[in-house]
Amino acid sequence: MNATAIATLSICAYLISTLLIIKDFDQRRLQRSALYLGWTAATTHLLYTGLLFQQNNGFNFSFFSTGSLIAMIVVWLLLIASLNKPVEMLGSAIFPIAAGMLALELNFSHQIQSLSHYTWEMSVHILSSIIAFSLLNIAALQAILLALQEQQLKRHPPKRFIQSLPPLQTMESLLFQMVGAGILFLTLSLASGFLFIEDLFAQHLVHKTVLSILAWIIFTGLLTGRRLYGWRGQTAVKWTLIGFILLLLAYFGSKLVLELILHRSS
Repeated sequence: MNATAIATLSICAYLISTLLIIKDFDQRRLQRSALYLGWTAATTHLLYTGLLFQQNNGFNFSFFSTGSLIAMIVVWLLLIASLNKPVEMLGSAIFPIAAGMLALELNFSHQIQSLSHYTWEMSVHILSSIIAFSLLNIAALQAILLALQEQQLKRHPPKRFIQSLPPLQTMESLLFQMVGAGILFLTLSLASGFLFIEDLFAQHLVHKTVLSILAWIIFTGLLTGRRLYGWRGQTAVKWTLIGFILLLLAYFGSKLVLELILHRSS
């Protein structure tokens, strides 16, 4: 089976689906077609990842392959959520990112860092970190969409895109659900890291740990503020984006510097 052809099909499906989503937000039939293409893209992306897994005897955790894997997980989480939640609009941002990361992986797939090099304990830590980042990635995009919706609703009339979104209260509820799910996996990631990583300094993980803990504090503080003080709106958006930026720096900052600039394994 030609892995390159499968990846190319996935990229095309992602991009066409994106165009269908943004073309006309009012036509539910068009959105359904976009989601069908989204499922096709996600399935072929998963198939491509599976072929590489078989070829490399494990997941490839180089910079671009990690980005592609996270993007794929984000897409699958979005598509599964869209079965009973009105989150399909997020596909207009997530699908082109997934297409771009898959294209980069396709061109840099020769850089291999296999998960088989790690113990099962480290594998749990890495995979829980990836899932946490994926969930909180969706939360960050939801926060941006929520901020745009709140801003546009103050205008008369709001843009057609905003009118097609669910009510503001529903959007906020979805945001906090996503943050809550992300916090569970981030907690698992941090706990497994403290239990299984012996030398943070030798493994260049100090800044990752510090930034991840700060992100955990931010997200936990947001959920606490929501429960105790009823935080919402711009407060929720700002805290979510700050937490996600910290995670982005923790997860990808070092890989970017070590692999692409210093040409070393992270």
